[in-house]
Amino acid sequence: MARFASLVESLGGTPLVGLPYLPPASGFSLGHPFAREVHPMLDNIRPAASLSGRILLSLIFLLAGLMKVMDWNGTAAHMASKGMPAIPFFLTMAILFELGAGSCLLFGYQARSAALALMFFLIPVTLVFHNFWSFTGPEQQNQMQHFLKNLAILGGLATMVAHGAGALSIDALLARLNARGRMLRHGTQPIG
Repeated sequence: MARFASLVESLGGTPLVGLPYLPPASGFSLGHPFAREVHPMLDNIRPAASLSGRILLSLIFLLAGLMKVMDWNGTAAHMASKGMPAIPFFLTMAILFELGAGSCLLFGYQARSAALALMFFLIPVTLVFHNFWSFTGPEQQNQMQHFLKNLAILGGLATMVAHGAGALSIDALLARLNARGRMLRHGTQPIG
């Protein structure tokens, strides 16, 4: 260990046990050779990463909507136990939100609007159905996990609102078609 520390010091760094060595003055930036190699690789996987993220994010809403349809009475009873009024209306709206906006996320159609709608849907759902502060013991831990899971989903939805559906989506296809149409209307030859 002493030899490692002296080697690091001779290179101008500070030896910190358990941490990777980074030279002090030069730092690690996008100008670093490793970063120049990794950055284009990450750009190449961006469309697939965006698609897989959309699929995974949409699954929870699509499955929740289907489960509500398949167990209408059980879901209505659970809503009643939480003191929800107008259960048939709110249950129908929940199903429409989850299936409709979940499908939009899945296919990347109006994905930003769908993600924003799901955010506004998920906030009251989280506060009403996962109010961990009203429980004690193991049920409090269970509800806190669901509460935090919903916060993570809100983070994914916020990312979708900020960045859109990505290249492998209906939104991107429509944008390309609209750009091609504008170019043709103005007499410009489209590339590709």
